[in-house]
Amino acid sequence: TIKQLFEDTNYSLKDVREKKLVKPVALTLLPNEIKMIESTKKRKEFFIQIVLPLILKENNNIKIDRKRLFSIINKSNNSTLEKKWLDKKYKQYGIPSKDLSILKIRMDVIPVSLAIAQAAKETGWGTSRFAQEGNALFGQWTYTDKGIKPAAADAGTTHKVMMFNVLKSSVRAYARNLNTHKSYRKMRYLRAIQRDNVGKLNSLELVDHLDRYAETGKEYTTVLKKIIEQNSLTDFDDVKILPNSEAVKNLI
Repeated sequence: TIKQLFEDTNYSLKDVREKKLVKPVALTLLPNEIKMIESTKKRKEFFIQIVLPLILKENNNIKIDRKRLFSIINKSNNSTLEKKWLDKKYKQYGIPSKDLSILKIRMDVIPVSLAIAQAAKETGWGTSRFAQEGNALFGQWTYTDKGIKPAAADAGTTHKVMMFNVLKSSVRAYARNLNTHKSYRKMRYLRAIQRDNVGKLNSLELVDHLDRYAETGKEYTTVLKKIIEQNSLTDFDDVKILPNSEAVKNLI
């Protein structure tokens, strides 16, 4: 079982909270066994253990890009390769105007506590049909054929919940959504202010600007704050993933 794997690799949230380090144990799918864990506390911990390395890995990818971006910005002349890389990133972050100031604001990490809280809310701590059948950790909508139709959908509902082949793809799509969609412009603006003024991000402030993520609006952001606070998720905001890429275990 996955639980056995975590025990064998000495991967516990207690250690993570104390040492601020996570082993790169990455799962490709959510295990069915998560639904069978009767203890709410244990089920929550198990879910966090699964999604934490995935979120950290995606944030690391963004950090690497962000470091390269600032390296390019600080140079007086850029190579052809650097210009091509910039063009690729403008496209990735949806900036046809090729405005560097917008790219700097969009290319940034999502606080770990915020990502865990949203994944927990959208999947019922990993137990939802969308999460189990489609690796959908963040309940993102799609209007294409590639998705899962909500069971209780009204006859006129055209949207489906986006599905993914592996969990990390869901995390990547989520980060891209928050970093590019116009609905979260205020969140990104506040994140940039936090970054400049304090040097670190505050998920409990940023969450106020995610009221357009769900139909329940402000009620949704209130629930996210409770999840963050009640589960002490900000403990994970300064956690780092161990760099040994050879240790990554992709399991089904």
